[in-house]
Amino acid sequence: MTPGAVGIVTALASEARALTRRSLRVRTALPLGQGGALWLSGMGQDAARQGALALIEAGATALVSFGVAGGLAPGLRSGTLFCPSCVLDERSHDYQPDASWRGALIRRLATTHLPRVDDGTLLSLPAPLLSVAEKGAMRERHQALAVDMESAAIAAVASEYRIPFIVLRAIVDEREDNVPIALQASIDAWGRPFAGRLLVTLLRHPGLLTHLPGLAMRMNKATRALRAAAGVAGIELGREALQPC
Repeated sequence: MTPGAVGIVTALASEARALTRRSLRVRTALPLGQGGALWLSGMGQDAARQGALALIEAGATALVSFGVAGGLAPGLRSGTLFCPSCVLDERSHDYQPDASWRGALIRRLATTHLPRVDDGTLLSLPAPLLSVAEKGAMRERHQALAVDMESAAIAAVASEYRIPFIVLRAIVDEREDNVPIALQASIDAWGRPFAGRLLVTLLRHPGLLTHLPGLAMRMNKATRALRAAAGVAGIELGREALQPC
């Protein structure tokens, strides 16, 4: 990895595939264009923190949190891109993405017809919010637009090392979507299904089959938006490519 390059942390394999067609390896720095690197961390704060630290050790001097998020605000639809102006953790500690870098990314995205939200807070929690009730409670408490599990950990590492970071997320599940716990438990840390466990779950709870098409459709919309955004911004989201003219 070239010193001074950008390190991108993704939790899910589907998110990483929006950035590259190369073979993916978990918890390994995958080189991208212009000397940047991608780290497929798996879900959660600890995994994201380890990924951010590993990328810095490899030479990154800027970090990107890239992937999907759940919608908390009413009307925020799946496939909408969100480049938050603030990242908030479960202790209400807030982190500010680099303003000039973020502004340059927003101007790039503004040249497209992709649905997007250019301002607002992203809440980052240790566990997913799966029910409408949970989402509503967190929305009322924090007034955040969306929620993920990794961005605050990445932002905290950037703050510790005094390097810039930005966040680009695409909404997958919406405010009024319930995600069955049994289905969530049937995927691994990288979003890949445990085939045997999923089959057993569906045999025990055949009604869950009705949720699969909608969940798959929303994930496809979100990953298509991420892929399109990466194409506009430059596959590596590199800082040089995004600096104001």
